[in-house]
Amino acid sequence: MDFFIQLLSDPIGFWNSHTLLISQIGINGVVATSMFLVLYSGQLSLAAPGFMAIGAYTSVLMELHWHTPVVLNVAVAVILAGIVGLLVGLPVLRLRGVFLAIATIGFIEALHLGVILNVPITGEGLGLQHEADPLGGVPIILVSLVAVVFVVWRLTKGRLGSAWSAIRQDEIAALSQGIHVARYKMIAFIASALIASYAGALEAHLNFFVDPGDSQYGVTRAVQVLTFAVLGGSGFVIGPVVGALIVTLLPYIFEGAGDYINIIAGIFLIAVIIFRPQGIVGRGGLAIVRPAWWPRSRVSAPSPG
Repeated sequence: MDFFIQLLSDPIGFWNSHTLLISQIGINGVVATSMFLVLYSGQLSLAAPGFMAIGAYTSVLMELHWHTPVVLNVAVAVILAGIVGLLVGLPVLRLRGVFLAIATIGFIEALHLGVILNVPITGEGLGLQHEADPLGGVPIILVSLVAVVFVVWRLTKGRLGSAWSAIRQDEIAALSQGIHVARYKMIAFIASALIASYAGALEAHLNFFVDPGDSQYGVTRAVQVLTFAVLGGSGFVIGPVVGALIVTLLPYIFEGAGDYINIIAGIFLIAVIIFRPQGIVGRGGLAIVRPAWWPRSRVSAPSPG
C-alpha cells in the first residue's frame, strides 16, 4: 500500500526511489514488444532470452576488452543478434506451433548451458562485472520503449503487417495469395531478435553486471516473456507491454503476501486467463468481460404490433 501512496502523493520521490523498478518495467516492455512481433506473424518463438544474452554479453565484452564507446558496443551487439537470428531462423522457421517453441527453447538452452556457463570469456557461472556508462539511465530506456512500440505499431499498419496477419490466420491461404511466407516470417524473427538484443544490452548496462542465471537468459525468462503477451494480449502492440508492467509490479501490488507472493500471482494470472482469455488489452478494450461459459442475459425480440 505504501508503494501506491507514494506514487500518488509524491511522484518525484517515487521516481527517485524506484529508478531501477521503472527501468526494469521499460526493459521488460521492450522485450515484450519483441515477443509481440513473432506472435503477430504466427510464430510461437521463445528465443528472446537468447538474443538478450547476445546483446548483453557482446556489448559488455567489447567494453571490457576493447574499451570502445558504449553506443558502438550496443550497435554491434544488435547487428550480431540479427545475424544469429538469420542463421537460427533458416532451419528453425520450417517448424510451426509447439515444435517451433521447443526448437527455440533448445537454442536458448544451448546458448545458456554451452556458451554462457562454460566459456571462460563469458565469466562462466560467475557472470561479468563492468563499469560501463548506463546509457543515460531511465530516460533513455523509456524513450527506447516508446520508439520501439511506435515503430512496431507502424509496421503492423503497412504491407508487412498485412502479410504477417494473413500468415497468422492461415499460412496456406497466405501462400495462395502470393505472399512469400518464409520471407515474411524471417523478417519478423530477425526484427524480434534485434529488439530483444537491444533490451539485453540496456539491461546489462543498467545493472553493471551480467547475471548468467536461468532467470535472465534461460527458460525461466522465456516463460516470463510469454506471460507478458498472454496476460496483456497479443492482438495489439501495447498488450504485451501492459502485461510486462503488471507482471513486474505484482510483487509490489501484493507486497503484503510475503512468501505467498508466487501463489497469489499465479491465482491472479489464472483469473485473467479465465475471465479475459484474449488478454487485458484486446477486443473490448480494458474492460473485464465474462468467460465464454458464463450465462448471458437473453434479449427478447419485440413482438410484432
